[in-house]
Amino acid sequence: MRARMGLVGAKIRHEHREITLSDKPAHMLEISPKGTVPILILPNGHIIDESLDIMLWALEQNDQHRWLNGMRIDMFNLIERNDTTFKALLDRYKYPNRYPDEDCTNARDDAVRILFDLDQRIKVNNALSGEKTTIADIAIFPFIRQFAHVDRDWFYAQKLPSLQNWLREHLKSTLFTTIMKKHEIWS
Repeated sequence: MRARMGLVGAKIRHEHREITLSDKPAHMLEISPKGTVPILILPNGHIIDESLDIMLWALEQNDQHRWLNGMRIDMFNLIERNDTTFKALLDRYKYPNRYPDEDCTNARDDAVRILFDLDQRIKVNNALSGEKTTIADIAIFPFIRQFAHVDRDWFYAQKLPSLQNWLREHLKSTLFTTIMKKHEIWS
């Protein structure tokens, strides 16, 4: 999702190929043997197979919204915490059965501590890292959406008003509705 948001936000023309992860096309596995998505094949044949790297590449081409302008250390520290600590907690909260050797009962509560920090940042700044949307907001938004969707009633009952409003605004944004259009499965 965030790779698509980066490409669309940077107005990078690309061919979108929707696949079913349970039936990965042979061509996909040829170009990226690790078999994960997203994958971006550049015109020179170079492969980028990490969503954040795709975002950064796209924004290096055209950062029309100035998402890279801001406190770089803060932005990338937030993304790092999201992609490591928060993502691990999200996975254990959403899919505890995938971690049978771990006690996942506190994953949601531990993740909420991070959400409270994000809520306070938005309350003060209107965005995660400063007064306007940056790459941190775009890169982290899909994970907050995923966390909220595990139990929407519970999420929206929490005292996270700034984060909840931030999420609602991103969910109704033109960028999000554009990237969420359904595509035929590629074969």
